[in-house]
Amino acid sequence: MELQSVKQRFGIVGNSTRLNTALETAIKVAPTEMNVLIVGESGVGKESFSKIIHQMSPRKHGPFIAVNCGAIPEGTIDSELFGHEKGAFTGATDKRKGYFETVNGGTIFLDEVGELPLGTQARLLRILETGEFIKVGSSSVQKTDVRVVAATNRDLLERAEQGKFREDLYYRLATVPIRVPKLSERKEDIYLLFRRFSQQFSETHHRPLITLDQEAQSLLEAYAWPGNVRQLRNITEQICVLEEGPLITAPALSKYLPNNETRLPMLLGNREEFSSGMSERDIFYKVLVDLRKDVNDLKRVVFGLLESGAGAQANNVNPMPAGPVNPAAYMAPVASEPAILHSSTQLHDDDFIEAEEAAGEEVLSLEQQELEMIRKALHRHKGRRRDAAQELGISERTLYRKIKQYDLED
Repeated sequence: MELQSVKQRFGIVGNSTRLNTALETAIKVAPTEMNVLIVGESGVGKESFSKIIHQMSPRKHGPFIAVNCGAIPEGTIDSELFGHEKGAFTGATDKRKGYFETVNGGTIFLDEVGELPLGTQARLLRILETGEFIKVGSSSVQKTDVRVVAATNRDLLERAEQGKFREDLYYRLATVPIRVPKLSERKEDIYLLFRRFSQQFSETHHRPLITLDQEAQSLLEAYAWPGNVRQLRNITEQICVLEEGPLITAPALSKYLPNNETRLPMLLGNREEFSSGMSERDIFYKVLVDLRKDVNDLKRVVFGLLESGAGAQANNVNPMPAGPVNPAAYMAPVASEPAILHSSTQLHDDDFIEAEEAAGEEVLSLEQQELEMIRKALHRHKGRRRDAAQELGISERTLYRKIKQYDLED
């Protein structure tokens, strides 16, 4: 099928080379029975590619289901995927079919496959190799005929090196890998997408059709779009509803583009903001960046004191002690030894590096703070993990993992 007709059929907007390459790969692999791994950041439209593969395959008349593996608690994910027998665990009052049984003859899309527990990964590997699975609480082997299309925003080989993902499963899933480009890699498509979304929302909300002036268009294309197409869609809808239009200027547009200032993470508070924006690695990175900024600010203060001291000496005012100053004397004075400015001390970048390393040690206390917050939340809610996770602003799955990490099972 011609590429342009596929774009029209599935509502794909864009003409960038990377997007076209990904689409062409999906079109070629669709008629086969090969497993596909779709790789890309959150919000780039990985599920759309899975639907293209299913609809253009011989299984198009069979069932299709999309499963977000990261949204299912670890304790129930085996039951969700493979089913369970009556009485298999507390609360299993009836026999239940899993997704792999109900989608027999069709396609299953496993989004965020990198979040699967290792035990579930072993079960999935058996299905990929033999088409066999066993329900939770059963000893009978069942067969299923399902094509697996998986997706991830993680580096699965890196997780395999960390012991968090099976390397043999990765190579089974990634028979054909498809990389969907992030929005910042296809800047020529950003304004096309904006126009498509603005047209849709003007009809949906009965608002005038909006357009951007040249400066606003340049601003739109220069923005990093960390939330990719999903973020662009949301912002376009906000502008369509809140702005009078029809011509949007750069100052008006800038009000809707989140700034790039670093913010400290908040585990308590708006759960949606926390869960939608940042991974744990991003949070700690932001903390480190803030600490570095504090150190840089301290450098400027020290140099300011030096300069003011020199000026005071020139004006016969009581100056600071002469000679180069060790900023460590200001940063970390020892209680038993007052901070003294030694005239023999040289001011080097190494002093600042040591200071940054000392600040970095404070980051280690974050783990202790996190542990205390989790312990208090669990105690406050009498061990009810769902309520504790909601208070902390994290998912139940993340809380389960943290409980294991800090050995809080009791």
